[in-house]
Amino acid sequence: MTSACGQDNYEVQRKALVDELRRDSLVAVEYGAPPLSEAVLDSIGNVPRHEFVPSTHRIYAYENHPLPIGGGQTISQPYIVALMTELADVSADETVLEIGTGSGYQAAVLAGFAKHVYTIEIVEMLGLRAAQDLERLGYDNVTVRIGDGYAGWPEEAPFDAIVVTAAPDEVPQPLIDQLKVGGHMVIPVGPVDEVQVLKLLSKDADGDLAEKNVIPVRFVPLTRDPN
Repeated sequence: MTSACGQDNYEVQRKALVDELRRDSLVAVEYGAPPLSEAVLDSIGNVPRHEFVPSTHRIYAYENHPLPIGGGQTISQPYIVALMTELADVSADETVLEIGTGSGYQAAVLAGFAKHVYTIEIVEMLGLRAAQDLERLGYDNVTVRIGDGYAGWPEEAPFDAIVVTAAPDEVPQPLIDQLKVGGHMVIPVGPVDEVQVLKLLSKDADGDLAEKNVIPVRFVPLTRDPN
């Protein structure tokens, strides 16, 4: 159990992280990224990232860099989580599909904006742990599925936004098909050993996609089910 003093310390660290992200946002604008809104910064400030980090790395929970969470996966850098949330541009009556639940942290941040977040994790251990943590922390508008995210979640489609937290070599067609007209997909694309690009895709009334390259990034690869 975390002491009251410990919780206070985490709150101080979250506030410091938000201040750091606000400053980083001003710099990133010069490289083509949108500024982080106060709404997104508030969400980062409200989500207890330390609850999604293994205890062995919890001391680093509010540093602005990724951390290992097991299964060869990471919890993303807070700035990238904030940026992807900003780009997804979700409102309270909309549904989101997340590919790559990981720790559950990105889903928790998105849950502060969306009507419901559907999130898929291929690594069973991580998906089960994230589902438990999200439920324990009261995120009742998040549903976790264990499976291959490449295929999306057709039963709940179409989605107002799709956020992909692992990098495929190219944008999966099933995800394009499940994106609602007027919706946004935020996805890193590129081989793991080369420069990847965070892309923002938007679907128009004819079903065509407008594509924008946002910033270079580095994500773990999008894992497929070999079966």
